[in-house]
Amino acid sequence: QVQLVESGGGSVQPGGSLKLSCAVTTHTGRRINMGWFRQAPGKGREGVGVIDTDLGIAWCADSLKGRFTISQDSAKNTLYLQMNNLQPDDTAMYYCGAGNIVATCSGSSIDYWGQGTQVTVSS
Repeated sequence: QVQLVESGGGSVQPGGSLKLSCAVTTHTGRRINMGWFRQAPGKGREGVGVIDTDLGIAWCADSLKGRFTISQDSAKNTLYLQMNNLQPDDTAMYYCGAGNIVATCSGSSIDYWGQGTQVTVSS
């Protein structure tokens, strides 16, 4: 019912920036709840930021605040993740997710996942 396609990943040096996109295709007229997540090698899935009930952004780690921003383009049905001042610890596969209920940082409520886009930060 829902398809998500991420793009925009790549390799950058520390301090660099990337903007990820998540194109959303749905087959229903119902609003879905979105979030960005990531998973580094050897680690579990980590929430990045999720859209809360007031359409604000709930950041899942303090270290992400001030460096990352989330925005959306309703006309294009696309969710974005702008990442600035990237550091090696940001290296991960980044996923967008969608669910029928409000997303949380744990990702437990996510019903649909994209294929992911790789972000690699190294010198």
